[in-house]
Amino acid sequence: MFPDAGPDDPTVTAMRARELGRKSVVVGDRVGLVGDTSGAPGALARIVRIAERRSVLRRTAEDDATTAEGRLERVVVANADQLVIVSALADPPPRTGFIDRCLVAAYDADIDPLLCLTKADLAGPEAVLGYYTELELPYVLIRPDSDLAALRALLAGRISVMVGHSGVGKSTLVNRLVPAADRAVGTVSAIGRGRHTSTSAVALRLPPQPDSGTDQDPGWIIDTPGVRSFGLAHVSAESLLHGFSDLVEATVDCPANCQHTADEADCALDAWVAAGKADPRRLASYRRLLASRSGEGDPREPERNPGDPLAGS
Repeated sequence: MFPDAGPDDPTVTAMRARELGRKSVVVGDRVGLVGDTSGAPGALARIVRIAERRSVLRRTAEDDATTAEGRLERVVVANADQLVIVSALADPPPRTGFIDRCLVAAYDADIDPLLCLTKADLAGPEAVLGYYTELELPYVLIRPDSDLAALRALLAGRISVMVGHSGVGKSTLVNRLVPAADRAVGTVSAIGRGRHTSTSAVALRLPPQPDSGTDQDPGWIIDTPGVRSFGLAHVSAESLLHGFSDLVEATVDCPANCQHTADEADCALDAWVAAGKADPRRLASYRRLLASRSGEGDPREPERNPGDPLAGS
C-alpha cells in the first residue's frame, strides 16, 4: 500500500517473494517492491520487504484463549490511524456490546476510534450517545441524503479502517465516499441480520474534493468484510479496561490483585456505579467481556442488560 500515492499513480500487481517465508502481507502494509512496477497490463512485481508496522488491528473468532479459535489471531489491517465503527441506529438496531469490543481493540492497537451512526433517518442517536457520554467519543450521523463533508473532514489525511456488522450500511457508505469502489450492497433479513456482502478487505483512496478549498490529502479508507463478532482473546484482561475509561479511576480503590468481577466483594467498581459516576450498563458490559475470556457465555450471541433498550455484543 502506498499512502503517499497520487490518484493518477499506477496500480501495481505484485506477489510475495519466497524469501519472506511465512511472513504475511496484509492490507495497509508498506512494502518494498522489485521488478516491473509500471502497472502495465501483465506486469508483475515482487514484494521483498515489509516495513515495520506502526499499528496492528487484530481480532480473534472467540474471546477464550484456551480454544483453537481464541488462539488464532487475525490481523485486520496494518498501519491504520483510525477505526471507524459503523453502526446503524435501526434495522438492525445498534449493539453497544459490539461497539465496546471495537473500542477495546482500537485502544489496544493505539488507533483512534470514530463512531459512525448510519440510518439516522430511522431513529435518533440519543440512546447510543447517552451510553457513551462519559467517553467523549467522536461521532458522525449519516442519513441517506446527508452531506458527507463532516465525515470526509475526519477521514482527511488519515488511513481509516471501517468495521461493522453486516447490514449497517457500511458498503453503501463506502460507495458514497468512493463512487468508483462499486462495493456490493446487501439487505437486512427479517430477523435483523445483514447478509455478508464484502468478502475481503480493500484499501481505497478517497477522491479529492474540488470544493474543499484545500490541498490536504483526502486520506484512505479500508473497507472490511461485515463481522458478527469481534473476539478479544489477544487482549489481556488488564488491557480490556482501556476500552472503559469511565471505569478506570474507580480501580484505584480496588484491593491488590482485584479481578474486577462480580465475585470480588471489595471491588470498587460497584460503589463507583452506585454513586452514579458511571453507567451500570458499562460495568455490565466490561464484566461480560471478562467472563467471556474465561469461557463463560457465548460472545457471538447478542446480549441485553435488564431494562437496556440497546442490544449487547
